[in-house]
Amino acid sequence: RSTVNPFTVQEIADALQGVDIPVLVKNPVNPDIQLWAGALERINRAGITKLGAIHRGFSSFEKSSFRNEPMWELAIQLKTLIPDLPIINDPSHICGNRELIPYIAQKALDLDMQGLMIESHVDPSVAWTDAKQQVTPAALAEIAERLTVREPESKNEAFTDQLAELRKQIDKIDDLLLQKLGERMAIVGKIGEFKRDNQVTILQVNRWDAIIKKGISFAKALKLDLNFTEKFLELVHGESIRKQTEIMNAGKAEQGIAAEAHTEVKS
Repeated sequence: RSTVNPFTVQEIADALQGVDIPVLVKNPVNPDIQLWAGALERINRAGITKLGAIHRGFSSFEKSSFRNEPMWELAIQLKTLIPDLPIINDPSHICGNRELIPYIAQKALDLDMQGLMIESHVDPSVAWTDAKQQVTPAALAEIAERLTVREPESKNEAFTDQLAELRKQIDKIDDLLLQKLGERMAIVGKIGEFKRDNQVTILQVNRWDAIIKKGISFAKALKLDLNFTEKFLELVHGESIRKQTEIMNAGKAEQGIAAEAHTEVKS
């Protein structure tokens, strides 16, 4: 909770001046990478060099099987921003129940997290807090034993050569995807102009419904994840609306500013 408040973080940083101890910074409750990175930066500016991050998930309005949504993309963004920063995953607080802990723990290791923080209690049923997410020491040992720890890199030349070739193929496809998106948005621009000139609204619900149904059907045939497909289509559609809105209202903002300036001069 402290991480969401830069003033609180600064107070902690000031109190740590001249102290040489490891400091672990939990992610903020809100899914905001800048808050998380900013808190780490404030602590670092206080002279703390032994820094780490705790990834314990984020609050979300969406219904979920998890207590806190993992939102792995934010942890990955933090690793990208601060490559040498160790990140420890907290499956207990992400899951909120012991059943999902092994799954989250394995995924965290597969994403090259540097450690796990798992709550344990000799008798979880009598734990004062968070009883549902705690495991017995024996269960913790079993979870740890079943985890597969993989290396981030391989020295096997055959592996690295083949991986490099596959990545080249992905890069080419990514370039094509962006090219096609660019072509799509150019057509979207023409549609925006056409609608503007004919006084037609940007959104036609029936058209959007048809896009979703067709996309989901095609995704099933291609064996793509349907949730991913729907989110992708929503992102593309959102950008299409933004672009058409920009075209529809071009010049109106400037006209409004000019009108306000004219009123001020008269007064």
